[in-house]
Amino acid sequence: MPIRCEIVSQDRTVFEGDVDIVVLPGSDGEMGVLPNHAPLLSTLNMGVVTVRYTGGEEVFTVTGGLVEVQPDIVTVLADAAEQVDEIDIARAEEAKKRAEELLSEGPPQDTDAYLAIEAALRRSNLRLDATRRYRIGRQPMQTRPSDPERGEAG
Repeated sequence: MPIRCEIVSQDRTVFEGDVDIVVLPGSDGEMGVLPNHAPLLSTLNMGVVTVRYTGGEEVFTVTGGLVEVQPDIVTVLADAAEQVDEIDIARAEEAKKRAEELLSEGPPQDTDAYLAIEAALRRSNLRLDATRRYRIGRQPMQTRPSDPERGEAG
């Protein structure tokens, strides 16, 4: 019996489907959610969300957010999210380089600007680490879980 999983960022739905397990970067550590899990509401840290289902696995990066778990559905409301296979490596490397250059110039007078640069560096590192771990040398997914609401058979 699968559990429904929805991963939503501020601008789009990143994933919808029935899965066997969802592994999340919770604020108190990594957590796995199986069907019939007890209800739970938690914040998410920046990290990797993995969904596994019969025939495959998909991996996503999230930059924080919230997760609501019910016995039959996991809803991830991410600040930003993307599938690892969609990450533009060159763009992530350029963003990392820009952030490192800005930080090497010394801390800006504005604390908010400094925190924004630090966050950009953490996001770039997350995206690059995720592509190295999960995408390079791995075949792209051939099948996705079915989504009966969209008329998909699987």
